[in-house]
This record gives sequence, structure tokens and C-alpha cells, in this order.
Amino acid sequence: MTHLASAFSGSYAPGDVTFLLKPVVMPTVDVDTKEAEIQSGRRHYSEMLSPEEPPPPAYMETFRRAFDANRARVGRDVASLAKALADRPGREVVLVSLARAGTPIGVLLRRTLEILGRSAVHYSVSIIRDRGLDLTAMRAILARHTASDVVFIDGWTGKGAIRGELSRSTARDCPELAAAPLCVLSDLAGVADLAAGDEDYVIPSAILNGIISGLVSRSVLSDAVVGPGDFHGCVVLDHLAPHDLSRWYVDAQMDDVRAHLDAAAPAQWDPARREEAARVSAAFVEDMLARTGVGDRNRVKPGIGEATRALLRRVPHRLFVRDAGTADLAHLLTLAAAKGITPDIDPDLPYGACAIIKTLGPG
Repeated sequence: MTHLASAFSGSYAPGDVTFLLKPVVMPTVDVDTKEAEIQSGRRHYSEMLSPEEPPPPAYMETFRRAFDANRARVGRDVASLAKALADRPGREVVLVSLARAGTPIGVLLRRTLEILGRSAVHYSVSIIRDRGLDLTAMRAILARHTASDVVFIDGWTGKGAIRGELSRSTARDCPELAAAPLCVLSDLAGVADLAAGDEDYVIPSAILNGIISGLVSRSVLSDAVVGPGDFHGCVVLDHLAPHDLSRWYVDAQMDDVRAHLDAAAPAQWDPARREEAARVSAAFVEDMLARTGVGDRNRVKPGIGEATRALLRRVPHRLFVRDAGTADLAHLLTLAAAKGITPDIDPDLPYGACAIIKTLGPG
């Protein structure tokens, strides 16, 4: 039976995060094969991993520029969210980040809460679309902490699919966590309980994969490597250790958090703004389905963060951008060019970008 003794911190400092994931060894599948398997229904996306390689120098240069341009914004948003979380009642704040996108944000929030004098602990757990939250991991957390102290952390929302998965999973299997809030930097879908806003901007940790998320892969859930009572799996990306930026990123980003902490007001996610964000999101997805002829909403990836992940890990077919000249999209245009995709320019796009996954079969 897996328990917290088997947890690890990846390439982060041990106090920054506890990954409740099971390190596994499994073969990788090339991106095209993986996409075909997913769309045919033969295999779920969580049963396969594509190889992760070091980004080329040109792409890393776009990351550095994006970090320089957006680090102050992230610093302000993290400071604002941390102040709101510090005001929560309870003995401690139990941050449960959703691997992988939530992990760097969880590290930043834990460190900031510590500066603010609040006791905080940070776990990173798996949640998988159509498969739910890792219940083994959550039971391990609840065995040590009070349910009312738990806060789920993610980087951003896209269409709200993971929010829906989280709500269904907790209501069905962990009702004591049904009221646990979801906290994100940017809530494009209008589904988070707490957010710093809904603007589509570059969160630098979204631009890279494992080398900025503790050298762990996306989580996997395959009977071949995950048994009853195990945490969801991951592959430890030791081959990328020479390129790892996980500690560098949170250390550098914390300089901006500290610079804005005194002036930051606690985040308040206005219900009216949230409702408007949800309306815009729903209308946009329907419009994209109609414009592109795609029949599966899971293949529409709105927002810079989701579009980036799609171009990094999937087989994209089209990339819509609001303004190809903005610096925030430089990394996306680099990825698109490498895949032979010419972006569609749409000045009326409500988000900076949207990727469409290529259809490899019906729908």
C-alpha cells in the first residue's frame, strides 16, 4: 500500500513540495501514434507518455524573454493570492497542487505564506480527465490534515474541464472536500473559486514541461504500472537534469513576489467577472467548433497556456492568435513554425491564442 513514506520532492527542495506520485518506468510513444490511439478510443491519454527532450536554444530564448516580460505580473498575482489564502481560518493552509501545471504555483504560494507567517504545507497530486482525482493521494493527505484546510492549486483554467473533473471526483468520492476551493492565477473559463483575474497572459512555467515542474512527467494511470492502492504514476525525467530550471524559476520568481507583497491586496474573484468569463468561454468554444468543423470540444485549446501545451504535447492542426506581433506569443509562433503551421490571425479573439488539435478520425 502506497503511503507518504514513498513521496518525494522531485528536483525541488524537500520543503517546497511533496509529490504524491509513484515513480514508474514505461516505454514512450511518439506524439503521432499517441494522438491516433487517443482519438480512436483504443487507449486513454493517461496510459501513454511521449518522450520529453531538451527544448532547442531558440525556444529557450523565447522562454527567457517571456519570463522577463511577465515575471512582475506573476509576482503580483502570487502575492495577491497568498494574502487571500493567509486570511483563511484554520490551523494551516494545505496546498494541493494539480500536477504538473499547478506545481510551480504551489511552491510559490507555500513560500509566500511562510513569509506571511502562515503555516502551510504543499502536496502535488494527479488529476486526469475522465479518470478523476487520485483518491489514494487524497486519502493520504486527509489522514494527516483537516479537510477544511485544503486548497486546490492550478496555474490557469482553459475550458474548465479539470475544474469539472475535480468537482465530480470530490463530490462522488471525497465529499468532505467538496467545498475545498480551486485557486488559480488566471481563470479564463470562469470556474475557479479564487483567481487573480481572467486575463490571458504568459505564465512562464506554462512554456516548459518537466524541466520547470520538478523533473516529473505528466501523470499516468495504466494498469501496467499502477496497481491498487498506488498513487498515480509518473516518470522521473533524470535525463533532463542538466537542463532543469525548476529551482531556478521559483527562486527567481520569488524576487518579484517579495517586491510586490507589501502593496498587494488579498485577491477577490468578483462573481460578476467570473460569470462573464464563463459566458465568454462557453461561447468561444462553441464558435471554434463551428468555425473549424471539429466535433470534439476536447480538441479546442483556448488561451496561451492551453495552446502551448497542445503544441508541445499533441498534434495541432491550427493555431489562432489575436496579434502575431505581441511578444507574449513568440514561443507559440516558434512552436508553430517548427510544425509547419501558419497561424490564423483574428483580432477579435477573446484570448491571446487558441490551438485546435488535428482530427485523425471521425469528428
